[in-house]
Amino acid sequence: MTPRDLSATLFARLPPDLHHTGEPTDWVRVTRPGQRLHSFLEGPCFDGAGHLWLVDVPYGRIFRVDPDGGWTLAHAYAGEPHGLARLGDGAFAVTDYRRGVLRLGSDGTMTPLVTGVNTEAFRGLGDITRGPDGSLWFTDPGRSSLTDPTGRLFRLRPGATSAEPVLINIPYPNGVALSPDGKLVHIAVTRANAVWRLLADAPDPLLPMTGVFLNLSGGLGPDGLAIDRHGRLAVAQAQAGRALVFDRLGDPLARIVLPEGRWTTSVAFAPDADVLFIVEAETASIYRADLSDLPATAF
Repeated sequence: MTPRDLSATLFARLPPDLHHTGEPTDWVRVTRPGQRLHSFLEGPCFDGAGHLWLVDVPYGRIFRVDPDGGWTLAHAYAGEPHGLARLGDGAFAVTDYRRGVLRLGSDGTMTPLVTGVNTEAFRGLGDITRGPDGSLWFTDPGRSSLTDPTGRLFRLRPGATSAEPVLINIPYPNGVALSPDGKLVHIAVTRANAVWRLLADAPDPLLPMTGVFLNLSGGLGPDGLAIDRHGRLAVAQAQAGRALVFDRLGDPLARIVLPEGRWTTSVAFAPDADVLFIVEAETASIYRADLSDLPATAF
């Protein structure tokens, strides 16, 4: 099946007065050697009022973008936030590369939810999502890759104080998204240029059977994932300047090439509309694409 080419329009761009102008952090020096980044946006997540929240990884900032495109620096701290998941009480769970999973309260306080596993620190956390049952699923890529396939996927159940390792053999797990019913978990495996899928409650909890749902080509690999209420999967293709949309069977529905920038990091669906928001970190931009003409069910 040939995917449709859809266009994306600019929704909002980080204002110049919010650009970081100081020295590069260690994260910038390792991931973008020789560059001076004004920001690196990731982890979009909508709140109940329709505001889009997202993080600035190297500079510890969390932004709120209004429905009209206005930006607010909602929180800043000494950390490296990578992902956001909305909690039931209006707060957010934040995956921090060095500090674990944190809770960002509505009053701006940040408290740890879980900082490691089996008395050891995480390798370096990536993305996070919240399932229908309230469980938090998050990835722990560290610096894993095909030569060191030791990235991990964790689950933190409601009320639990420790996280359960689900998979421990992933070459850079990144984005994570659940099907609308919460039964299927999709993982962006960036360094293998693939999306894996497994049952959320697999019969074998020790070695859950996991398969390749999608194989991609080009770019760095899949980064952020998002699934809408129809079960359509959106994939941000890192360093390719585009997002891809697939139906529930993994057949391609659409390709969305951005008009500017190649660092497509993450995606988020509007809560109650067939609109996909795409974050592009090179230009610190958020784009939107209308998906209302795409099939809402699998072929």
